[in-house]
Amino acid sequence: MTVGGAFLLFAVRMPITLWKEALVNALRCSWLTSLLALVFVAVVTDVTIAAEAKKPNILFIAIDDLRPQLGCYGQTQMKTPNLDRLAASGTLFTRTYCQVSVCGASRASLLTGMRPTAKRFRNYRSRADRDVPGIVTLPQHFKNNGYHTRALGEIFHFSDDSAGGWSEPHWRPPDAWPGYHLQATKDQAKREHRRNRHVFGPPWEFADCEDNGYPDGRTAEQAVKDLSRLKQLDKPFFMAVGFVKPHLPFTAPKKYWDMYDHAKIPLAANPYPPKGAPRQSLHKSAELRGNFSGMPHKGKMPDKISRNLVHAYYACTSFADAQVGKLLDELDKLKIADETIVIVWGDHGWQLGEHGLWAKHCVYHTSMHSPMILRVPGQKGGVRCHALTEFVDIYPTLCDLAGHKQPEHLEGLSFKPLLADPKRPWKKAIYGNYGGGWAVRDDRYTYSEFRSRGRTVARMLYDHDKDPNENVNIVSDPASAGVVKKLSALLIDGWTAALPEGVETVRSKKLKISAGG
Repeated sequence: MTVGGAFLLFAVRMPITLWKEALVNALRCSWLTSLLALVFVAVVTDVTIAAEAKKPNILFIAIDDLRPQLGCYGQTQMKTPNLDRLAASGTLFTRTYCQVSVCGASRASLLTGMRPTAKRFRNYRSRADRDVPGIVTLPQHFKNNGYHTRALGEIFHFSDDSAGGWSEPHWRPPDAWPGYHLQATKDQAKREHRRNRHVFGPPWEFADCEDNGYPDGRTAEQAVKDLSRLKQLDKPFFMAVGFVKPHLPFTAPKKYWDMYDHAKIPLAANPYPPKGAPRQSLHKSAELRGNFSGMPHKGKMPDKISRNLVHAYYACTSFADAQVGKLLDELDKLKIADETIVIVWGDHGWQLGEHGLWAKHCVYHTSMHSPMILRVPGQKGGVRCHALTEFVDIYPTLCDLAGHKQPEHLEGLSFKPLLADPKRPWKKAIYGNYGGGWAVRDDRYTYSEFRSRGRTVARMLYDHDKDPNENVNIVSDPASAGVVKKLSALLIDGWTAALPEGVETVRSKKLKISAGG
């Protein structure tokens, strides 16, 4: 660095009080010295304002149906080197939960920062612009604050949902669903769909092709091109990239299937319903059994098919991981990694035979627990945060990190403070829903109520310290009465009751006032 550059850097960082003192001293000197001092202060002020005005880019990556079974989560079965390296350079949140365990509703909730109710965000058909019309979505808020917003792949479940939030049309591969590569598979899928409109084809396909032979590979290619283009803009960008895999059908290049030894693929250790579980908590795995050929419609899934499904899920997760790696590499290549916040989230969990279930669609831990990794320039890497966090917290957090005022409708809590102090006291509980099931989870227990026509018809309680896989429902155990009473009250009182001590949000204050508190 030159002497002049070093002096300018020092000047930019010098406190304003010292500048005032320097200016007063300069004015005591000759008029020429004073003039030079004023000019220099003006130049440095402009530089300082420009530096303060620079906003971080946002790379917002969604991965459909992703379980937190990644290497960075301490799991050894799946191979996810790129997500692992992102976690090594950022913060991994070990206890993040979706609001609704189905894609459309989960995404609409996250992208509006609002929670599900009995009337909104109910199923995969949920749309933000229909369920909460007029609400400013996350991309719209960034667009309103001077960002160029771009969407590729699956962000909202429907690409035309809240379309005004994007600076340019939402881009998706034209053949994203069901996304088969081989012509023979496509022909089979068409025949099966003609016979039964609910069937879309075989549940897996692994063709010997390059990554761009499948839609997610083409999404990654387009995203890499767009990163280079967006870098040239005179404004920061918010680029959202959504990868579909490992969503059904499990399709990816064969090389990802070949990464795994089929004989060593583990099956679920608990392929049976929890003891004492109400029927309302279970489902028929219709997404798999009803929509894809060759799957038994009822009964225990045969081990041979189960192992193929798990193997295929692992392969598709590794495929998605490789696409994330391409985006991280491009940030480094373009030298904008230190100007870009990166967040990766899976829209909900996924069952791989646990409790005899496949897919999501329930309030069990396997459906609600989701991965989230955040990397912020200047933050320490390799941090693991165990605080309870939720998807509705992402919107306010990104606002805080970018220096934007939070919209008043947000129902989450910015977890920016956790980046500086991951062990600080945080939320007492988080909340989730699917169908008639409403769940609240605190540091140790998950309690759920199943409601029909305004009344509770079934309940569940699981002790995650003693029963992390939720195999025994202890809600009727007399020893659990105190816990049930406490968590039932939290469920009734809602999310504002679970905020950390002394913490209020704009929304929680308004709700408190409207309730007469």
